Amino acid sequence: MVGAEAMTHQRSNPPVWFRLPPGFHDIGPGDRATLNAVANALNSPDAQHDLSLLMDGLEELAGHDVVHTAIGLHPEEPNGVNTSLFSLTIRRAEQPNPRLTVARTALAIAGSPLWTSSVRRFVDLPSGLPCCQVAGTISVPDVEQGVFQARIATVHPDGLHLLLLDLTSASIQHADAYTDILEAVAHTLLFTDPEPSVPPATGTSRILEVLL
Repeated sequence: MVGAEAMTHQRSNPPVWFRLPPGFHDIGPGDRATLNAVANALNSPDAQHDLSLLMDGLEELAGHDVVHTAIGLHPEEPNGVNTSLFSLTIRRAEQPNPRLTVARTALAIAGSPLWTSSVRRFVDLPSGLPCCQVAGTISVPDVEQGVFQARIATVHPDGLHLLLLDLTSASIQHADAYTDILEAVAHTLLFTDPEPSVPPATGTSRILEVLL
């Protein structure tokens, strides 16, 4: 499990724990040089291009209540690498009704002019907290190719904070898998410190293996 409390200096945020599947690695805006080295080692022009776009996006997230970011690297035959960017954002809820908070947030996300196509649906979480997912293709300014993005909106049990989980990738062909991955991460959300007896998943895997 990963605790969001340890990933942010904003003490007003409540603690949140979640689990990322194999192939995801914590990363911050200051890690561009490391990612460039990884991209060069992969010897994949597509991966180098995707990682560059992801790092550009990561730098733009600074100052937008993002408390955790991670990059996903999943091999694909014969020599490709699928890259993705995960982020968790925690914001103060604008009104006290949690279901209304999630519904309004999902509508605002789906209403963004960046979407070229999207699907919105409600997600049943083990916690019973209201949750909605929006997934589809978005157009990025100054980028010719569209990218896939899945976004999940839910709330903290305190009713005072909105949680946004995002997963973005240029690998549009794996949109369904990325949608399932983000929903699976949302199902691991916890708001009390979990037992540390189970070590976090490590290593790499292909995207479709993540869900097995």
